[in-house]
Amino acid sequence: MNQRVKPSPPASPAPRQGKNGDGAERHEAIHRSISDAIIEHRLKPGARLREDALSEVFGVSRTGIRKILQRLALEQLVTLTPRRGASVTRPTADEAKDVFDARQMVECGLMSDIARRITQDDIVTLKDMARREREALRSGEQSVAIRLSADFHTYLARVSGNRTLADFVERLCSRSSLILAVYGNAGHLGCESHDHQDLIQYLEDGKGERAAAFMGRHLKAIEASLSIVEEEDEAPNLFDIFAP
Repeated sequence: MNQRVKPSPPASPAPRQGKNGDGAERHEAIHRSISDAIIEHRLKPGARLREDALSEVFGVSRTGIRKILQRLALEQLVTLTPRRGASVTRPTADEAKDVFDARQMVECGLMSDIARRITQDDIVTLKDMARREREALRSGEQSVAIRLSADFHTYLARVSGNRTLADFVERLCSRSSLILAVYGNAGHLGCESHDHQDLIQYLEDGKGERAAAFMGRHLKAIEASLSIVEEEDEAPNLFDIFAP
């Protein structure tokens, strides 16, 4: 097992003061509140996200809200449409298939490199992430579990040493998090709770081919668990959703 500096888990930027008196730390909290509401399905696919209403709800400028919505759009949780504004992204069955097909090709393909490069520090970090994911599911914290699962897969990709593909995996995981949140089953992520632990063991043993095959089955199980049902667009009461 190689010794190298382990990749850091995704981290929020350091707080700093933004324009119009809106602090970056406050923007980060609002971003998390909106993304959690989307992942927890309190904001449903197609729901309108009016800048003026969000500005009033959170007590920050429309400029600040616009920046947050733009960031959510880059993460593919929100869709920005000219003259219509922002709405929660509505993933389709075809998009879900494309996302999971892409994850199959990329993540399975990285397993051999990951098995060769992974360190003991990586193993400790990944086991802790898997443990916290299981605890979140047992506690009914679906959005936390989905985020931890995405972070787990992103961390693994970064162990490969291929930054371009790791960044791509991170974007795919963000997209599939929305798909899983919207079309998955509450209290379950579409796979067995011990899957990540089993995957870690294959990698720790240096069995890249076994890990690749296991990852393929893991992602197929998640995709197969989805139940995609189209719903009508709605205009949510943002004050109710984001009430303190």
